[in-house]
Amino acid sequence: MHRFLKFLTPLALTLALSGALGGGAHAMGSDSDSSKPMDPNYAQAKQLIEDGKYAEAVPLLQEVVAKDAKNADAFNYLGYSNRQLGNHDAALSFYQQALTLEPKHRGANEYLGELYLTLGDLPKAQERLDVLDGACFFGCDEYTELKNAIAAYKAKTGS
Repeated sequence: MHRFLKFLTPLALTLALSGALGGGAHAMGSDSDSSKPMDPNYAQAKQLIEDGKYAEAVPLLQEVVAKDAKNADAFNYLGYSNRQLGNHDAALSFYQQALTLEPKHRGANEYLGELYLTLGDLPKAQERLDVLDGACFFGCDEYTELKNAIAAYKAKTGS
């Protein structure tokens, strides 16, 4: 076996076991800082989103970002909820705020790419996929989801 491969295999295994490969829950965000306690409004909003109750989640998430203006995950969920409600301009703004805070935020990049597809902007969706390609060194669910959404969009539109 090549010397590099002997080194890479244990390294990849170590990274995988430590969670550094981008694994974990895909859901709708990355929940960036798991070391601090979760805001109860944030936790409740996440559950509401999982239950498809986007309109109920929005005011809770607005309270979260009012207290913590650097919470990229909450901005991502605000974007996601608004996109699900058909509020594309608000969703775009919230995704952009999330990405200003965390440019490689996997959830925000995936969902912004999906929003761009909804808006018919394939090049911008592809840009988000390119960001995810760089952010997900060994691949991640967000990359795969957006890649599949782009492929479906191309098949549907003949692009």
